[in-house]
Amino acid sequence: MDASLIRRIESFLNKSEFEGLKGEPATDEDILNAEQVLNVKFNEEYIQFIKLFGGACAGFAIHAFKNGSSLGKATVVELTHRFRKGGEDMIPQELKEAYVISDDGSGNPVLMNKEGKIFIFWHDSWEVELLHNSLQEMLLEYFPQSGGYYV
Repeated sequence: MDASLIRRIESFLNKSEFEGLKGEPATDEDILNAEQVLNVKFNEEYIQFIKLFGGACAGFAIHAFKNGSSLGKATVVELTHRFRKGGEDMIPQELKEAYVISDDGSGNPVLMNKEGKIFIFWHDSWEVELLHNSLQEMLLEYFPQSGGYYV
């Protein structure tokens, strides 16, 4: 992610009225352990985000290991296990090596793959939809170049 986007997110998350949106930064050990448990490779943008902000809500909830209190305690590992347990043999190919970073509030998991593409899995129809080509692309919707934010 570019430095100006990171500064805009930091400015937003450091405001006292948004306390509870920022988690504790992930450690290299947290990341390595999760990658091994899930048998995945996290995307570099996701790693950068969670090392800076932990599990945080930056316009969109992004779960990690120690989430901000408003996100709940579910980790990326727990969310991914829950998704896989729901029918691992039926998971679409493009999501087999993906990990769950969020959900849409209606039980549809939002996943990221190692290339950084972000998908939603519609649990009722078992369909997959590409939402964004990268985490930065997604975050720019909430924190546009103009410097403001839309959350």
